[in-house]
Amino acid sequence: MVNSPMSRKLARNGGLFYPVIGFALFVTFLYLSFGDLWGLNINRETIKLSFVERNGTQFYVDGKAFYINGWNSYWLMDHAVDYSNRPRIKGILQAGAKMGLTVCRTWAFNDGGYNALQISPGRFDERVFRALDHVIAEARKNGIRLMLSLVNNLHAFGGKTEYVKWAEKEGVALSSSNDSFFYDPTIRRYFKNYVKTVLTRRNVYTGVEYRDDPTIFAWELINEPRCMTDPSGDTLQDWIEEMSTFVKSIDRKHLLTVGLEGFYGRRSPKRSTANPEFWAADLGSDFIRNSMLSTIDFASVHVYPDHWFHDKNFEEKLKFAAKWMLSHIEDGDKELRKPIMFTEFGLSNENEDFEPAQRDRFYKMVLDFIYKSAKRNRLGAGSFFWQFLVEGMELYNDDFGIIPWERPSTYQLITEQSCRLAREHGVLPTQMEHLKNFCASTRL
Repeated sequence: MVNSPMSRKLARNGGLFYPVIGFALFVTFLYLSFGDLWGLNINRETIKLSFVERNGTQFYVDGKAFYINGWNSYWLMDHAVDYSNRPRIKGILQAGAKMGLTVCRTWAFNDGGYNALQISPGRFDERVFRALDHVIAEARKNGIRLMLSLVNNLHAFGGKTEYVKWAEKEGVALSSSNDSFFYDPTIRRYFKNYVKTVLTRRNVYTGVEYRDDPTIFAWELINEPRCMTDPSGDTLQDWIEEMSTFVKSIDRKHLLTVGLEGFYGRRSPKRSTANPEFWAADLGSDFIRNSMLSTIDFASVHVYPDHWFHDKNFEEKLKFAAKWMLSHIEDGDKELRKPIMFTEFGLSNENEDFEPAQRDRFYKMVLDFIYKSAKRNRLGAGSFFWQFLVEGMELYNDDFGIIPWERPSTYQLITEQSCRLAREHGVLPTQMEHLKNFCASTRL
């Protein structure tokens, strides 16, 4: 999803300001609502996590089927660079654990600009790397796994555009399009070097290399890839094949996905029946073709009907979203034989007819799909809200972000989903303290 332009601009211009009152309210919230998190009879330093594995169309942990109630907080690494902000990292991860959530998707990239992890090709800021180390270590303490994305198709946090700029400074990859990221040999070498550096990074807080750390649920090659200069899809397909093979040559312990939005390409028979509109077939990506590779462990889909349509009302968008999800679950069953993950879903508060209750209906529709899939041992393997924040983070927000506990009905939807999934496939050891009492008293 596109990050807030305002937040990106302010970040590049020298930092962010957070209201003292907002932070005080956040600390008060943690104390009043999550104070028991500090008093659990569990040594968080010794939480044991196992690698998540895939067996056919399902994920497994310790021999049990694993269905995910997850969320996006893209900002974790960037925010953790400043030590004074780290209580917010701890806060959102503790809050996620309290709600029974199991996986958080976040960025493991920031290319060029303010708080860059990769300053230029092969040059890294150790201060920012330690921020990512901290995020991973803090996630493990709270029993939360991470899905880490490796680069952005969009401009926010550098993305493929920054790689093209670097190459242009070296006098190579001169192109009017940033799609040269996908085909230029020099840029491909830049990205492979980045991937290797991240995957083999030894965490200064845990002493564990990223590729050996079960806290990491999966790697995502790129957030929302599009290659519009080649609508045939061949260029992007070649890139995915090369990069996924490269990742697996370094790390065979972790799952890997592409990071797709889920659009069907020109060669797909579904291009005119399942896509939101005609333009979606010309983006250079194809859900089935891109996800079919043996090096890709599961397929990803995003669900943003209000961004894809501008002439439909809420009821029509809700109907499309349900059809969209069902289409991809069927693809997983009939074509891919892999788990399907809805790694971003959200509803904008900038719609003309927006009402907060609409979000709850949209959320419930998505969550119900995953619950029914879990109940039937099918391949709709999980969903991730876009996006969760804590108090005082307005500059990281967009028109989709929420603070879950500010709206009781939304908070209840989230926690009930965690309970429903736990009742079908058991409670993970890392969830036990949070769910054993809450779920017993929750009406589903």
